[in-house]
Amino acid sequence: MPATSLADWLRAESDAALTELLRTRRDLSTPPPSDSTVLATRAGTPGSVARACEDLDSFTLAVLEACLLAGADRDPVPVSAVAELVEADVAEPLARLRARALAWGPDDALRVPPAAREALGPFPAGLGASLPSLAGEDLGARLAELSDDERAVLTALAAGPPIGRTRDAGLDVSLEKAETPVQKLLARGLLLRRDDQTVELPRELGVAVRGGVFPPGTLTEPELPVQPHEPSTVDKAAAGEAMEFLRHTESLLRSWSATPPPVLKSGGLGVRELKKLAKDLEVDETQATLLAELVVGAGLVADSETTVPEWVPTTLTDSWLASPAAQRWMTLAQAWLELPRLPGLAGGRDAKDKPIAPLSEDLRRPLAPVARRRVLSALADLPEGDGVKSVDDLVAVLAWRAPRRGGRLRDETVRWTMAEASALGLVGLGGLTTAARALLADDRPGAVEAILDALPAPVDHVLLQADLTVVAPGPLEPELAAEMDAVADVESAGHATVYRITEASVRRALDTGRTAGELHALFKAKSATPVPQGLSYLIDDVARRHGRLRGGVAASFLRCDDEALLAEVLANPVAAEHDLRQIAPTVVISPDPLHEVLAGLRAAGFAPAAEGPDGRVVDIRPGGRRLPAKARAARRSPGEQAVLTEDQAARIVSNLRAGDAASARRRGSAVRAPVGGGADTSATLELLSRATLERREVWIGFVDSRGTATQRVVRPVRVGGGILEGENNERYSLHRITSAALVED
Repeated sequence: MPATSLADWLRAESDAALTELLRTRRDLSTPPPSDSTVLATRAGTPGSVARACEDLDSFTLAVLEACLLAGADRDPVPVSAVAELVEADVAEPLARLRARALAWGPDDALRVPPAAREALGPFPAGLGASLPSLAGEDLGARLAELSDDERAVLTALAAGPPIGRTRDAGLDVSLEKAETPVQKLLARGLLLRRDDQTVELPRELGVAVRGGVFPPGTLTEPELPVQPHEPSTVDKAAAGEAMEFLRHTESLLRSWSATPPPVLKSGGLGVRELKKLAKDLEVDETQATLLAELVVGAGLVADSETTVPEWVPTTLTDSWLASPAAQRWMTLAQAWLELPRLPGLAGGRDAKDKPIAPLSEDLRRPLAPVARRRVLSALADLPEGDGVKSVDDLVAVLAWRAPRRGGRLRDETVRWTMAEASALGLVGLGGLTTAARALLADDRPGAVEAILDALPAPVDHVLLQADLTVVAPGPLEPELAAEMDAVADVESAGHATVYRITEASVRRALDTGRTAGELHALFKAKSATPVPQGLSYLIDDVARRHGRLRGGVAASFLRCDDEALLAEVLANPVAAEHDLRQIAPTVVISPDPLHEVLAGLRAAGFAPAAEGPDGRVVDIRPGGRRLPAKARAARRSPGEQAVLTEDQAARIVSNLRAGDAASARRRGSAVRAPVGGGADTSATLELLSRATLERREVWIGFVDSRGTATQRVVRPVRVGGGILEGENNERYSLHRITSAALVED
């Protein structure tokens, strides 16, 4: 039999045996619970029992509930009694329960923790208390006598929980005088009266209404309908979504480089900024939230942490933008897999009914990566190319496999994961892509190779149209894409991108230092169709006017060989706006920055150009702000188990012994009145320093990072730097110590 408390059981073991037990791992078909969970489960704590049940499927949980129905939490019961309740072979689920210390003992004397009843709820299998008087009756015949209203009440209670609140519970009337279904059922003896407001369905009747202890079909995993596809079809469908996601990410980074959005006082991204981002990218707010979360999660954007904080791209942005598409996708996909947040929560309401903002701490969920891998692993179990027909079917299957995992967000997390994975290109047509399978196996080179094969091959040409539009029949090579971004504006994006060339876009290209001859050569070499005459005329016309007016930095200056043109500038209102002053027949200066002066002149209809010290045209457009990239924590492979080191095991043992010592000392009143704490920090420090010098034991009370108050007995060896260190390598933050007292000899 297990010990009645964790402390009593631990005291029965030596330090060496306990350390070895902590370091032992069991080889299970499902991920094992933590060692502390197993230990506390055997000791019978409700919290650890609930934690150990999280990854159990519905069948295994049904067996555990059957053990409770048989009374195995109070007295040993034979396995045959449990199997009779479940009406199935229980050997395999019992093996899983034994491995988690949720069941123990021989087959003729099976036991489960008493706390299991509290952890799983007061009504095992959703059944009420037993009413022995119903055991020998023909319940089928009695049910046939009931009216439809009475049967509806019994059916609702049989589905669980078996209790209901009603004012009829306080009335004791005969069957002849009963008016409501509840009154009639009470009069027939088919309901139990728990109090004046509560009735309960007897266990025997609940089983009869259900057709068994467990409703038919609940002990078998639901079928998951799938649609078969060729793996290449799934990969190509997902690759299209991946390309679109990369394009939106690039647009976001360029937009935030030019105009970083502010950080809310409470943290996160404001509603106005989110709506603007969604409008600029032509996506919905859910997609915009995912994009914002991923660029921050991947380290491409960070909080500037200045007086007026903003979301600013980091130095990693430049290298990311310059990387091949496969590498850029890999960065985002890996960041999503490891993101300890749930972007799907954004837009909802928190516990105080306040809206949850993207990038805020309200979205943090440390177990989110585990939930994502669980969904993708379920897809990975399907044959390659097969995709689920409906996300709801996948939700039902995963709910059966772990009904107690995920809490109230269990089903929503599955839906969010599928939507986000589809947007990223990890899932296509409901099936897992080849690249995603490699990523789940932590095969990064294989994932890059798979996404390279799926992405359409870059093209090295465009199609010029007579209406001055340019069609890119696929993703362009990086060099050609950069040239097109410089000389044309994106009109529509997708698998085939359409650019439009305008006077402003040609002038923009000339502003970067390109010449008219270079633009003519570009279109002649890269267009698979003849260059329209109108485009040649447009380039020559803009180039003829471009650069006649030159600007430099003095704070800024303008020079022009055409004195008449310079006089026209000075007569324009823009001259007063930028305080232009003529210092020579061909030179004008301004106290404003050059880029502001040139922008004002262009708005007034002029076509100035910036020049460098050598007189050549230069590009002075701002490149966007950058922050230093923060180092990321080392990543652990998905299949790698956390290893408990000797030092960690020793520290766990030390903390347990210290807790026992604190409890024993307090019971024996072997401490002085506690001193120190929040209002008297100096007294606490003085007492701890004295104990360090005298090598005395100290009883301390402290609050851990989760807000849990506890006590320890330690022998301090050093106090300083805000830390109290004990002789067994314990470390306690001084600001968390609430009281301290010397232990008397």
